[in-house]
Formats: sequence, structure tokens, C-alpha cells
Amino acid sequence: MKEKILIVDDEPEIVDFIRDALLDDGYEVAAAYNGEQVFERLAARPDLIILDVMMPGMNGWEVCHAIRGRVSCPILFLSARHGEEDRIRGLMVGGDDYMVKPFSIKEMKARIKAHLRREQRNRTDRSRLILHDGELALDTESYELYIRDQRISLTVREFEIVQFLLMHPHQVFSREQIYEKVWGLNAEGDSSTITEHIKKIRAKLAEADPDRTYISTVWGIGYRWGRG
Repeated sequence: MKEKILIVDDEPEIVDFIRDALLDDGYEVAAAYNGEQVFERLAARPDLIILDVMMPGMNGWEVCHAIRGRVSCPILFLSARHGEEDRIRGLMVGGDDYMVKPFSIKEMKARIKAHLRREQRNRTDRSRLILHDGELALDTESYELYIRDQRISLTVREFEIVQFLLMHPHQVFSREQIYEKVWGLNAEGDSSTITEHIKKIRAKLAEADPDRTYISTVWGIGYRWGRG
């Protein structure tokens, strides 16, 4: 089956340029020209989303944050904003990659292929596994996390951080090690985003189970699952 890619950009000429290039490579391509149209296109279950940041109405940050709980596919931000803070923000709201305009279409194609290969490996290698820790249960296939009977809403990256730490209880990992494991060795970004992700994960877990410490900080080193 053809892999489906959704392009989201308010500039039709950019959409047409990317669409033509991806159609030449055999992808199935859909387009949305504003944030509101994205929600209509999700029914087609895209395998990857190319998302412009600066759009009228809902911007790319807001769109990504709004849809991340509904889709697990890679999201590649496309933006004229090139500052480090912008790249970090893109990762923190649930993005997987960030490209700056003007961009190389060859590089974009290479990044798309890399993300889709990684997703395919994950689907092939991942067998259903339920991880438990007391009243916490994590389903590696459905990407769902429960404490007692309460489902904890996590982004894909938050879920993968929890899964990684839970599979290695009491072992300490640096921010860099967690970032490389979850985002991949060749990911472009900053491991400092791990601090913000851990903060959000802790808040969600504490809301469901305030009497339990699930992720501990080992000062000067990193984090580990469990109180230790």
C-alpha cells in the first residue's frame, strides 16, 4: 500500500511543489491549507504529516498540540523560523522533526523516508506487551497507559519515555541517553527537551496517583523509574 502523507501549509505554491515531488516518489498525498482543515484530513490516517508553523488561525504549534493525542505518526515541522527555541518548541509540542524554509526537497524526501522506515521497524518489531508496576499498566501496542482504571493521556513521546524507563526500573539514564533512545541517534534537537517532557509526565501521573513517585531525579546524572 502507498504511504499517505498530509501536507499542511497556507501557501498553495509550497503545497503544490511538495505534492508533485512526493507523488513522483509514489506517495499518496493530501493537503490542508489551514489548521481547521487538518482535523477533516485525519480520517484518512496519514502515515506522516508535514506541518507549517506560521498559518492564520491555528498555527502549527497549536495544531500539533491538538492532534497529538489522536495520531501517532511522525510530524515534520516546516517553518521560516530558524531559532533554537523554535526547534525545541516544535519537539516539545509533539513534533518529530523540524525543517527551515527555504528547504531542500531532496533533504525533505530523505527525512521522510527515514521517519517512515523507523515507523515500519517499530510496527514490525513491536509485539504486544503489557508492562505493570503496582496499579500502573502500560500497553506497548495500543500506546495506552492506565493507573487503576483511569487512562492517562500521554503524547507519543511521553509514552515512549515512560515505556523506556519502565522497562529498565531503577536504572539511571541521562537526558542524552533518553533522548537518543526515544528520538533516535540521528535526531536533530536538544536533549534539554527531556526535562520538560519528564515534568509533564510527572504532573499527569501525580494527578492520577498523588501518593506515588514513578520517576525519580538523580541529581547530576538523570532519571530513573521508581523511587529508588
